[in-house]
Amino acid sequence: MKKRYYAPKRSRLSAALISTLVLPLVAGQVLAQETETPAQATAAAEGTTNLDKVTVTGSRIKRAQIEGPSPVTVITAEQMRQEGFVTVAEAIDSINQNTGSVQNDFNAAGGFTPNASPVNLRGLGPGRTLLLINGRRANDYPFPYNGRSNFQNLGNIPAAAVERIEILSGGASAVYGSDAVAGVVNVVLRTGFEGNVLRVKGQTSTDGGRDMGDIQWVGGRTGDNWSVTYAFESYNVEPLFGWQRDFMDSAEDNPAPPGTFPLANGNGRGGYQPPIGIQIRRISSTGATQGYVMPAGRDCSGSPFYDPHFYTSSSTGANLGPGCGYDRYPAEQTVANGSNDLSGYVYGTLNLTDTLEGWASVMAFNSRSRLGGGVEQWFGGPQSNATFYDPDLRMRVLPIRALTPETYGGEEGTFQKFEENSLDLAVGLRGTMADRFDWELTLSGASYEIVRDRPRMTVEGATAFFLGNRLGTTGQGAYTGLAGVPNGLPVYRLNLDRFYGPISAADYRSMSTMVHYEAESRNGAGNFVLSGDLWELPAGPLSFAGVVEAQRQSYRVDSDRRLLPDVREIYNLTGTGGGGDRNRYAAGVEFKIPLFSMLTASLAGRYDKYDDITEVDAAPTWGAGLEFRPIDSLLLRANYATSFKAPDMHYVFSEPSGSFGTVTDYYRCYQAGISTSGNVCSTSGATYSYQVFTTSEGQPTLKEETGDSWTAGFVWDATDDLSFSADYYQIELNDVVAVLSGTDILAAELGCITGSYPNGSTFPHAAGSGYCNSITSRIDRNPETGALTEIRSGPINQSFLGTKGIDGTVRYQFDTDRFGDFNTSLQWTHVLEQTQKLSVDQPLQSYRDLNSNLDNRSRVRLTVNWKLDDWAATVFMNRLGSTPIWDPTVPVAYPEFDTRIGPYITWNASVAKDITENLTFRVSVVNIFDNHHPTDITNYTYPYFWRAFDPIGRQVGFEATYQFN
Repeated sequence: MKKRYYAPKRSRLSAALISTLVLPLVAGQVLAQETETPAQATAAAEGTTNLDKVTVTGSRIKRAQIEGPSPVTVITAEQMRQEGFVTVAEAIDSINQNTGSVQNDFNAAGGFTPNASPVNLRGLGPGRTLLLINGRRANDYPFPYNGRSNFQNLGNIPAAAVERIEILSGGASAVYGSDAVAGVVNVVLRTGFEGNVLRVKGQTSTDGGRDMGDIQWVGGRTGDNWSVTYAFESYNVEPLFGWQRDFMDSAEDNPAPPGTFPLANGNGRGGYQPPIGIQIRRISSTGATQGYVMPAGRDCSGSPFYDPHFYTSSSTGANLGPGCGYDRYPAEQTVANGSNDLSGYVYGTLNLTDTLEGWASVMAFNSRSRLGGGVEQWFGGPQSNATFYDPDLRMRVLPIRALTPETYGGEEGTFQKFEENSLDLAVGLRGTMADRFDWELTLSGASYEIVRDRPRMTVEGATAFFLGNRLGTTGQGAYTGLAGVPNGLPVYRLNLDRFYGPISAADYRSMSTMVHYEAESRNGAGNFVLSGDLWELPAGPLSFAGVVEAQRQSYRVDSDRRLLPDVREIYNLTGTGGGGDRNRYAAGVEFKIPLFSMLTASLAGRYDKYDDITEVDAAPTWGAGLEFRPIDSLLLRANYATSFKAPDMHYVFSEPSGSFGTVTDYYRCYQAGISTSGNVCSTSGATYSYQVFTTSEGQPTLKEETGDSWTAGFVWDATDDLSFSADYYQIELNDVVAVLSGTDILAAELGCITGSYPNGSTFPHAAGSGYCNSITSRIDRNPETGALTEIRSGPINQSFLGTKGIDGTVRYQFDTDRFGDFNTSLQWTHVLEQTQKLSVDQPLQSYRDLNSNLDNRSRVRLTVNWKLDDWAATVFMNRLGSTPIWDPTVPVAYPEFDTRIGPYITWNASVAKDITENLTFRVSVVNIFDNHHPTDITNYTYPYFWRAFDPIGRQVGFEATYQFN
């Protein structure tokens, strides 16, 4: 039988928090949380309570006190619904410690992870936050984040199964091992549920589109020596296209086309010009654009989306020539994915003896999702961005033709489609020994499989459609001695009828294919945990927990072989592949030591052993914490921990891969005397901004990241109804693994040559240094034209990454006889500093306030709950702090401009009414004031605001909850 402990005297607020978190877990629970009506879910417990010890995220030692040496934030399932959140990802995205930006549906057009929901605590990157499911490490999402690193997906966790979410925002490697650097998110699923709850919710956007329907069924039964809990969910939501929102339905929404700020160094000239729909560029012998031509008798009638336009140079204002504009081109992509998800969860227990219990759980997920990555563009051939000689036009040309929705048979023809299946199985035994030690043995296995298909033109098909057979090579045969045309160019005759005419769905099928990807990840683990009290000290029991673990992890990404860098049969598209496995073994121990009645210390140590092809062998970590309680209502706390992160598997095992992307060639702009700051260089034509092939592959020589973190703060129950907490945090990492992007490499190339970054700031490395030699070795240029031919990217161990800040919380409740009961919570995070070193010989750089950093400097979340009889209501506010303006050159010329735009604030609200004892209705409104984004009149990049803001707008939902036996 478990030993019971008397909890120290706490305020009514603390007792309420403890009751909310602990009572649903007490063995022998008779009623589930939902047997109270939702409008009564905020009822608080009075006085003191005899509590079973429970495990709180951040330690494996069971405790009767919720607050410990490290701060833990809790979001309950009922709180999620009150605040307007339907999915786990939505709830976690709202927490104040989640200050980092992540790839999301907004940048799915070319993204490698467009159907997953990562978390980025403290802005340190998705792979540095560990996701746990019931305290067990979640399986990786099979596709790497942005084609680079591994992470876990919040999207495959059924919200119906969630009891609560615990967030520890600080280093915890000494307890959990690798990845627990910025923090830990532990999703605790339901157990011991009695009865049934059916919940149905429908939601729609008042701006149109994005209809959502969610059905949840949660239930359970308990017997004398057994229990079973189950949860099933069907979640269905429509995709949303950019053109469905009037503030982003066209490139004409651009608030800052070239020339908007004529005094600014980087804004260019010429005013708004539509994206290219159809255009033929005349190319010089050096590869520069001389102008645009439209053959006689041709026009823009090939699609109703095209309009004629005469283009000018954004850098000089010079006339270039005619073409067909396509204003809606960037808005053809979806900005929110559509999905049809089915998920289920079952958890069962069986008491084998008075001191031995067996348990098993299964969680399954199936998703069929779709997103529109935008329409394709054919620009040159046979490969993208390639020029050729046309004997009819008698010039070297680069033709461009953007496809339109009718070419695909409608917008849905552009969809990329995903089918995801994940399965998580776990079985275990737990019991007690000598009436003082708890133990648990767990064996688990998980798999995650994804199939992805997307339509795409092939090189062969597009060439056959637009060009036909190759006619020869310049400098040979009939094409010898062409004035102003270099030798060696392919010779094609552009089919003007097809190039300018309508392109039907049948035409598209003739020149396209379905590109197929498959990916899978697997995770098998076993662990044994022993915890309890070793002996009594004068100030209380000395508690400990010990753990041993073994894990085998593997993944595989199989991209369509036609995407491989040495094949390149798919037009303007490459892929990433790879696969490998690793074994990990670990042992750890924790102690909770009562030094005297008011002071308790915690110690933790862990040893991880890796068996794979990397240079990571073993990683010891340790941590220590203090809890000082001078009075019952005040806790002073501090915690220090070392941390480590093993290199992500895809950083190690990725096969050679490539990608096309538009880059700005800063060095060629510098040679031509064009400013490299702002957007002058990037809008000065195809000579300086063009598609380049970038390759990358894994590096088995990567080292592990190591670092430390510490927190210090207090929790004070000032009165029975008022509580405060504040904690300072600092996290530092060394040997940080990062991928040098093509943009980073080209900016460094300019710095190595000129001593300055493109924006004019001082470059820290000298020409000829080891760093500069490494940069130049990653770039290939055409010796005749100077144009980039290849950039070699890849992961490297950088030097240092750090962040520090403050978290604060205020909770206040007050009860009235006439107007009901109120409960408020205000949570706040402010980032004080972010620092980095890109290499050992580079000085420490503070980047929190740099224009390139779009992480949130601060976040605030406010929740106000009200309850009166059968009614309950919640108002929720989420505030993202200010962000830098897009173009930092504007304030230089216009001092009245601020360098940052204002904060972004959204409000949600919900009202619930208990119709009967078993039936409750709830109406919710997300983003009450339809606030999409703060205004930044310098932002000239689609969608003309940062992706963390809201393209959907106000959403209105209705929910019905019915309880039955």
